[in-house]
Amino acid sequence: MSTPPERPVPDDAAPEQSAAEIERATVDVGGVERSVPYADEATFGADRRGMFGVTGSGDTSGYGGLVREAWTAPEAERPYGSYFDEVVDALAVAYPGAGQAITRTVVDRGELTLHIAREHLVAVATALRNDPDLRFELCSSVSGVDYLGTHRRLHAVYHLVSMTYRRRIRLEVAVSVDDPHIPSVTALFPGADWQEREAYDMFGIVFDGHPALTRILMPDDWDGFPQRKDYPLGGVPVQYKGATIPPPDERRAYK
Repeated sequence: MSTPPERPVPDDAAPEQSAAEIERATVDVGGVERSVPYADEATFGADRRGMFGVTGSGDTSGYGGLVREAWTAPEAERPYGSYFDEVVDALAVAYPGAGQAITRTVVDRGELTLHIAREHLVAVATALRNDPDLRFELCSSVSGVDYLGTHRRLHAVYHLVSMTYRRRIRLEVAVSVDDPHIPSVTALFPGADWQEREAYDMFGIVFDGHPALTRILMPDDWDGFPQRKDYPLGGVPVQYKGATIPPPDERRAYK
């Protein structure tokens, strides 16, 4: 087999540039150019560099220079629009501690998300369910999220539905890996039982007060929480036509 001919590099070709050397993106805010914040300045997430996380491979495709910076939806300002102002105002009347309970309000893609301090979660959920002006009777989902690169990286997300008023709202609670405790809402919404178990099984979020917080997908003696972003992928090497392909976590860093 003949070797491919060497192709000369044009004199005006751009020099190789690592991801660390790429300048930060800027945005124009009121006529003033400001840098987009890095991951440690953002609320959630971390910068993603390169296409597959490969480093030191002599990448010549240019994809290694990609930088996808962390982004989070900005905090919403009044008026929120739709029925969102009415819901937030009714919650403030139903639960006097709502001002301390709601740490952040986000309206993004036509959806309302209230970030709640965990010590207020049960009280807020109770008011949302029981107050006649709110009536969020159904907890349709409890899920987990891992924003690796932030201190309170583990988030529990609750989707509540008002079948009376045909409305939806999302509650979100953030905790750290060192203290992953959140009060359970199973006493209010029995259907959250297995959903909290799944969030515990996959992310290691501990729901205090749950009637039987055990694993639901993995074996009881399983070590670790598979959907955390720093969980090893594992795998075994595979031989293919004389070549050995290493396990996924040894050949690429999937984020």
